[in-house]
Amino acid sequence: MTTQIDPTFWSAMPWRNIGPSRGGRVIAVAGDPNDIATFYFGSVAGGVWKTTDAGITWQNVSDGFFKTASVSDLCVSPSDPNVIYAGMGESTIRTDVTHGDGVYKSTDAGRSWRHCGLTDTRHIGKVRVHPRNPDRVYVAALGHAFGPNEERGVFRSTDGGKSWDKVLYVSEKAGAVDLSIDPQNPDILYASFWETHRHFWELSSGGPGSGLWKSTDGGDTWTDISRAKGLPQTGLLGKIGVSASPAQAGRVWALVESQNDSGLYRSDDFGGSWQLVSDNPELRQRPWYYMHVFADPQDAESVYVLNLNFWKSVDGGKNFTEIATAHGDNHGLWIDPSNNRRLIEGHDGGAG
Repeated sequence: MTTQIDPTFWSAMPWRNIGPSRGGRVIAVAGDPNDIATFYFGSVAGGVWKTTDAGITWQNVSDGFFKTASVSDLCVSPSDPNVIYAGMGESTIRTDVTHGDGVYKSTDAGRSWRHCGLTDTRHIGKVRVHPRNPDRVYVAALGHAFGPNEERGVFRSTDGGKSWDKVLYVSEKAGAVDLSIDPQNPDILYASFWETHRHFWELSSGGPGSGLWKSTDGGDTWTDISRAKGLPQTGLLGKIGVSASPAQAGRVWALVESQNDSGLYRSDDFGGSWQLVSDNPELRQRPWYYMHVFADPQDAESVYVLNLNFWKSVDGGKNFTEIATAHGDNHGLWIDPSNNRRLIEGHDGGAG
């Protein structure tokens, strides 16, 4: 029997900091889709942590397994929540950034982990798992932050991380920083590439290798859609965030840093054409550090943007309202696919 909950019940639930008290940033957050009290976060300097009581207590679950500490992304398999993938090496490449050593995997809900390779990717932007197959996993690898290297781009494994194929590569200077799977058709993927390099005294964001790509065959082949109708047609591109809507087939969001016409773009035809829905500068402050966009899993008109502040639109991206959180600098967001009122958000200083 399904219990109906009065929608006004949720209005009394404010954001709260669920900790734990620690230094550094959190850009990787995830939840168990079958257990409302189980969440994970990855620290950029302290491994993977888990709570089974909705944040009252936390336990580090990666100590003794990980060889590096910086966790950039976490992905819990939608079809088997015991399977978790951790991408290492923070992709928000500040001057104090530290590298990772590839991908780790747990098959027992974080109790133990094994290393799955891709060691020289250094900085991983996203890890995405097929919604119905926990062994089919994709990694968007940014690569070395301080110089060129070959182990970067989009990688795919069909055997649970035992082996990898580099299915999309642009150049030794540009790596993949964001990746989204269309939940309604998992053969459709969108990947953004970012040409960037970091020195201790400067950061270069943007170049000819930056762009947006699409696959319709599970990553076998890719099409460059960077200059599709409606997207910026001139000038260098920088960092791009991308998110396919689970709620409406064909709807895709792209938050674009560009030399010309930066802003939030929306496509309703699988990336064939786009429209600029918001050029609000609040959505793209310090673009090299943010550019995080998340489609609501149930409402096609709702979209979230994380930046210095936390923003939400309920009218297709035209207008945004700030969501007050306990701290600024918002980086990671996980939305329960079955209950879009259950969210966990990561920021500088902790998780909320």
